[in-house]
Amino acid sequence: MKKTFLSFILLALGACPASAATVAKSYSYFTVRGTTYDQIQDDLTTHGPHVGGTGTRHPGATRMAFTTKIGYAQERSACRIASAVTTVKVEVILPKWRPRRKAEPDVRLFWNTLFSDIKRHEEHHVDIAKAHARELETKLKAVGRQKTCQMAQAKAKDITDAVLARHDKAQMHFDRVETINFESRILRLLRYRIEQSQAGR
Repeated sequence: MKKTFLSFILLALGACPASAATVAKSYSYFTVRGTTYDQIQDDLTTHGPHVGGTGTRHPGATRMAFTTKIGYAQERSACRIASAVTTVKVEVILPKWRPRRKAEPDVRLFWNTLFSDIKRHEEHHVDIAKAHARELETKLKAVGRQKTCQMAQAKAKDITDAVLARHDKAQMHFDRVETINFESRILRLLRYRIEQSQAGR
């Protein structure tokens, strides 16, 4: 699940060095305890991060903030976007399992499978954000000359709003698809891991 914060910075009349969209990523963890499926599920539900304003907790979350720095160049009677650099600051929140006592091998297998899927899910949220950050940079740099820098700023804001709206829709669509396929996906992954374990004996 993802949570997005948006920040838009306009640097007028000053060219910034060109750069590709970057992601500044950090990780944090919350503790999950228990030695049975039900105990693990209860702890995930109780201690997982809140997502959005619904108050609902989730097994993982990705919080992100987009910052776009734009440099404008005045050229006689026109103004152009000289540079556009977008950075996505990301915090990935994941569970860390600390069983109170030795858990059964099948529970450990379940946890390892579940954790891998949660991490993959959150990392894909980051990939979606980075793709849209690159799109934003590309579209901003493609803006032609405008009569004034105020007009160039307005154009940049329209482009930013449109790209970030598409970003939010893409993130929500991904969550919907993943939620629908969650049970079948976990069962398929568990079967695969069991087969791999048996083949390695």
